Amino acid sequence: MEFVIISGLSGAGKSKAASFMEDMDYFCVDNLPAPLIPKFAELGMAGSGEYDRVALVTDVRAGTNFDGLFHALEDLGRMKCSYRILFMDAADETIIKRYKETRRSHPLGEETDSLEGAIALERRMLAPLRERADKIVDTTNLSTAKLKGVLRQMFGRAGTNQGRMEVRVTSFGFKHGVPMEADLVFDARFLPNPFYVTELRPLTGLDDGVRDYVFQNGQAEEFLNRLWDLVGWLLPRYEEEGKTSLVIAVGCTGGHHRSVAIAHALGEKIRAQGWPVAESHRDLGRN
Repeated sequence: MEFVIISGLSGAGKSKAASFMEDMDYFCVDNLPAPLIPKFAELGMAGSGEYDRVALVTDVRAGTNFDGLFHALEDLGRMKCSYRILFMDAADETIIKRYKETRRSHPLGEETDSLEGAIALERRMLAPLRERADKIVDTTNLSTAKLKGVLRQMFGRAGTNQGRMEVRVTSFGFKHGVPMEADLVFDARFLPNPFYVTELRPLTGLDDGVRDYVFQNGQAEEFLNRLWDLVGWLLPRYEEEGKTSLVIAVGCTGGHHRSVAIAHALGEKIRAQGWPVAESHRDLGRN
């Protein structure tokens, strides 16, 4: 069982972090009292796997003394329940700006005479927990999308595609219109057209004969390699930005031959690099 304790400064992004962890199949609980943490761990360890990944948010709302949390973490250690502490931080100026935009009150606002004072008090209270953190994320200059990408790299399941950006490669015919959902569009109409070969016309780009015809003169192979140079460079950067899905569309005139062959070959290249790929051919059934 894996526990992630999410804590940090109010306004630094704990709630957003919890929502992204939930997208990565963590069971998230906000502000669970510290004495209940070991009990929750017992429930998860005795279960059938539905609570094998848990993220708990704890902060100053739970009280001014974190001794109870530290005792709970010691109990988790004795139970051999692994856990990590994720501490969310941000510059004072950024936190103040966020509070002004949301017009929410700081949880320690009544204990000080200013927002700056509340933030300073919270920093002092959280200092012992910050020192014990396994991961510290400073969201001062992080967009929401960037934060999602950072957390995916930290907490996505190792050795799986869980949490990774999904790539969808689709072929289409320009005469039927460009797919509205496409993020990247490439035109394969310069390649030799099997439509004008009688025996190939009823086949598709998924058939060996059509593929061999499209790739016969080396242009398609060079086109595919240049596509991969671009797409292979872009994929990790889109994922780092926090994009969860990317649609790559390859078109030809009717969407039966050239675009299908190139889209299929490109999908295979992407899949071979470990990306989850969904392949579709929109216009195969159209005349």
